[in-house]
Amino acid sequence: MRKVLVTGGAGFLGINLIRFLLARGYGVVSLDIIPFDYREKSKIEIIKGDVRDKKVLETAMKDVEIVVHCAAALPLYSKEDIFSTEVDGTRNVLENTLRVGVGRVVYISSTAVYGIPDHCPLCEEDSLSGVGPYGEAKILAEKVCEEYRKKGLCVSILRPQPIVGPERLGVFALLFDWAKDGKNFPVLGSGNNRHQLLDVYDFCQVIFLAATLPCGRVNTVFNVGAEEFGTMREDYQAVLDHAGFGKRIVSFPVTMAIFILRILEFFKLSPLYKWVYEVASKDSFVSIDRAKKLLGWRPKYSNKEALIGNYEWYLAHHREFEGDIGISHRSPWKQGLLAVVKLFF
Repeated sequence: MRKVLVTGGAGFLGINLIRFLLARGYGVVSLDIIPFDYREKSKIEIIKGDVRDKKVLETAMKDVEIVVHCAAALPLYSKEDIFSTEVDGTRNVLENTLRVGVGRVVYISSTAVYGIPDHCPLCEEDSLSGVGPYGEAKILAEKVCEEYRKKGLCVSILRPQPIVGPERLGVFALLFDWAKDGKNFPVLGSGNNRHQLLDVYDFCQVIFLAATLPCGRVNTVFNVGAEEFGTMREDYQAVLDHAGFGKRIVSFPVTMAIFILRILEFFKLSPLYKWVYEVASKDSFVSIDRAKKLLGWRPKYSNKEALIGNYEWYLAHHREFEGDIGISHRSPWKQGLLAVVKLFF
């Protein structure tokens, strides 16, 4: 049985990938700083630890053939944690992978490396200019991956668009919560900008292909996103329509909204950070031609299907998270003053 190490295995992407791998007969080791509290815990090897700890990594990689490096400190973490986890942690993973002879690494980056788009679709060769510590750290981590490629490692770099699916909360919990409670939902600007998302099952397919196809086909960078997507207004309206209260997407003037959100972010009164609100009113989509050509991948789910599926999961599970406010994709984010704004919608 081939064994895969998934760093960040207790996170939203980690658990979905673990379920995907188990269904295909793979052995799995999960490494995460938070407890692994899913029903699959009896089926895998669980190591509680940090990718910044080299000794823990050495233990986690015993008998492993493939490493999928999902662990990350997300944008609501401190700048210090983001850089040490993304850059130092990634270097630790790759250094140990090379030392113990693991043959393959799949690194989960982000389209945040492109910054605020000035054209679309974005291609893998476009310049990188990440917004904020998270985007900047992802760029540096990719450079570490390139460095270790030159040392002989096979390292796939995947740049996914925002991922949705079972277990996903984070910023999308705002939309789902307002839809559940029969509220209109605000967007910046007209909402007629095209904003590509990615279903987590489709992303697991790409990760699996990158981890198992010949190195000559995967030892590069891949953009990953839905093939079928509409405008933000159309796709978010689909969730409100599915909720069944007859509510609508409501436009907010961009300049005024961004000014207010910058102030709220500065005083930590809103969970929305710069990359979210600066991109929200712009087209944001990437070319997935390289992944389709080299990996033979075809995404299954549209934006609307992914969002509605995630909303249905939220309806079935939201009570489990009442009072559980966090800064990861697995937790609802504190709405701050947005909870007061919600009263008027």
